[in-house]
Amino acid sequence: MSRLSASAKTGIGVFIVLVALIVAMVMTLLGDDGGPAASAPAAAGPTASGPASTSPTAPVADSATPLQGLTLADLYDGHPVDVGASLAGRPAVINLWAYWCAPCREELPAMEKFARRAGDAVAVLTVHSDQHADKGRALLEDLGVDLPSVADPERKVAAAVRAPQVLPVTVLVRPDGTIARVVAIPFTDADHIAEVVEETLGVTL
Repeated sequence: MSRLSASAKTGIGVFIVLVALIVAMVMTLLGDDGGPAASAPAAAGPTASGPASTSPTAPVADSATPLQGLTLADLYDGHPVDVGASLAGRPAVINLWAYWCAPCREELPAMEKFARRAGDAVAVLTVHSDQHADKGRALLEDLGVDLPSVADPERKVAAAVRAPQVLPVTVLVRPDGTIARVVAIPFTDADHIAEVVEETLGVTL
């Protein structure tokens, strides 16, 4: 019985070794044929997606001067206006508004008063951020506001400077075309606008 028991033990050992070898061969074949072992890298997909993981508050990629080359139509006569070129060389204030925006009705007259006060020291451009240019013109006429204005039905300026989805918005631009600040509050008087311009752009008026 002892010799049979030893033989049995030896046979069992050999069987275990064979099973181990067979399992190893099967796992290798599965890996080479695109089985479970080959699918493991797919788990890294979401973290390697690039743009999908970009923060919404990140700077505009490869665009220090986002308004450069941006062309819109003049609100009054429809002629093309190169926004970046029209503001180049001096500090600028860009006011985003729409005819239906209640705070804009109060802000636009204040913006005009600021523009008169600033003269040539600071450029002022208003951007009607809506598809109905005729209603934008009508509002300016009703308010008696006369400012350089462009129509932006697709809100290209807002997208370029990454402005929040609200109105009004005021964008302060440095003479080199870079964006100094985006202000998402309504202004009610020219003095307040002048204070923010001095604080941000260093222009005292």
